[in-house]
Amino acid sequence: MATIPMEDLLRLVVEERASDLHLSVGAPPVLRIRGQLVKLEVPPLTPEDTETLVRSITSEANLQRLNEDLSVDFAIAFSANKDRFRVSAYRQRGFLTMALRLIPRDLLTLEQIGLPPAVRQLLDLPRGLILVTGPTGSGKTTSLASMLNVINEKNRSHIITIEDPIEYYHNHKRGIVNQREIGADVPSFSEGLRRALRQDPDVILVGEMRDLETMETAITAAETGHLVFSTLHTTGAARTVDRIIDAFPTNNQEQVRVQLSTNLKAVISQLLIPRKDGTGRIAAFEVMINTPSIGALIRDNKTFRISSDIQTGSKFGMVSLEASLVNLYNQGLIAYDEVMSKAQDPAGAIQLMQSHENPQ
Repeated sequence: MATIPMEDLLRLVVEERASDLHLSVGAPPVLRIRGQLVKLEVPPLTPEDTETLVRSITSEANLQRLNEDLSVDFAIAFSANKDRFRVSAYRQRGFLTMALRLIPRDLLTLEQIGLPPAVRQLLDLPRGLILVTGPTGSGKTTSLASMLNVINEKNRSHIITIEDPIEYYHNHKRGIVNQREIGADVPSFSEGLRRALRQDPDVILVGEMRDLETMETAITAAETGHLVFSTLHTTGAARTVDRIIDAFPTNNQEQVRVQLSTNLKAVISQLLIPRKDGTGRIAAFEVMINTPSIGALIRDNKTFRISSDIQTGSKFGMVSLEASLVNLYNQGLIAYDEVMSKAQDPAGAIQLMQSHENPQ
């Protein structure tokens, strides 16, 4: 085989501090370094190359799932350092293809991630639903792992996670943590969540709210005295609430609004933005905390007004995406173009910049 062995490719990812490795027929192996794709200067991969590379790290059970479902996700440990990768193997144009993401070994603190201070207070809640949202690759899993670690260190809680795949391993600390992986320990998120309710949990993490049944059970779990964390691929609190409500049949939507108005405690949206100096990426956040006013907006189907409540809700710990972006810009960490392209309200972001330049 003309290509580089998988072990050498994984070592290169670690050494170059790349976030991802892509293996696709017709292209050389590609690393994502500081958000940019970098092609290795080696010959393009052949179908035989990718087949060999995929098989070298994929178990028989996962190969079977790949053959049946045409894609499979799993995690692997590599080297004496136990570097871990999340792997997605799939077919494109009939060829085997693979994307691998390096999972950071050390859990970051909430401060290192840049999460606003109000997030730490949310972790003391006895029950409710907390959602971390954002596009793929925006760091949702890392933020959630750090939040669970805080609870695990601080409280005598039983934490159950349902993940696809398990990325960060949690040790038992003051609490105990049981982690279940889709396909290995439990068949689906909805089944794992339903079973979790019988396993005496205090805190439940559902890796993703992928379907109606999972959403329904997560809301019920939050309602019945559990602190539930999950993710959605949405940006912004208003869109997140709308996405959940729209997933339900029309005749159930009013009831779901009422449930969310009291049980949805916070929506934390995040984006990763390239740093101005080219040294990596930094997170920008929007934080919605459920106040009586926001609860009423959700209940009365006026989610379009949530953004203005977030803008004026700093005393409750809320942060608008625009304020977060402008704060990073004012510190010289991100470029002006990034603020304009990522802001949900570019005109509002410009106004914030001007008020900073011309304080009253």
